[in-house]
Amino acid sequence: MLINGYTEIIPHIGFPTHAFKAPMIYNPYFEQQGINALVVPMGCRVEDYPIFLRSVFKLSNIRGALITMPHKVTTIGLVDELSPAAAIAGACNAVRLGPEGQLQGDMFDGEGFVRGVLRKGFRLQGANVLVVGSGGVGSAIAASLAGAGIAAISLYDVNTASAEALGDRLKAHYPALQVRTGSNDPAGHDLVANATPMGMNEGDALPMDVARIAPSTFVGEVVMRTEMTAFLSAAQARGCPVQIGTDMLYEQIPAYLEYFGLPSTTAEVLRAVARLSY
Repeated sequence: MLINGYTEIIPHIGFPTHAFKAPMIYNPYFEQQGINALVVPMGCRVEDYPIFLRSVFKLSNIRGALITMPHKVTTIGLVDELSPAAAIAGACNAVRLGPEGQLQGDMFDGEGFVRGVLRKGFRLQGANVLVVGSGGVGSAIAASLAGAGIAAISLYDVNTASAEALGDRLKAHYPALQVRTGSNDPAGHDLVANATPMGMNEGDALPMDVARIAPSTFVGEVVMRTEMTAFLSAAQARGCPVQIGTDMLYEQIPAYLEYFGLPSTTAEVLRAVARLSY
């Protein structure tokens, strides 16, 4: 990759940086497409982050920033404007400069999940969905599903207060959305999403009673360490269409590219490029 005076940078900010995968996906894609941009891992400790975030956006050749752990929640209070998805999720994983120089924050974990579902042909408009897990990822998925026009959502978390708080945030932004909390029963839902580590391995407790999932229900997973988790395998055995966890990662990258004003692509292209770069 040629780096010159016109190269635009996208800092990938978190700590520690050794597990970052974004540079190995974005940068080979940029090189392949002749895009003069570069994702740069930047390790920033918690105590330095508030000053660093503002400082890095003083660079004249910054295109935007990718934000990861442990800074996604902190970023909410450091930017000037938040998207509904970030406000509902209570976390932010992308920052860019607005037209007046303001810092704008958004959250794309849920957008990646939703894009994957839509590209598989599932219709979300008017759907009845269940999201198990109301942490960062579950909240982001719930927010993006609401933005995609679902009619009703059931939220479940072992921490009841967490699910109820997420429900309140959803209702504040989407008053017409029917929100239920307190049950992980998948019966009667058009789509169910597991946003917890439960059901990762054979013999694990599952996040819901798979026997009560209808074969027509779309089943999504967020776990990325294992492609076909025990939960997804059980759902697939019932005849359910499924989405693996890494689809959420690859499907959100086109959304990031569009947010930063860069040429977009598809998850298939990004997977192919990433395979060649590893």
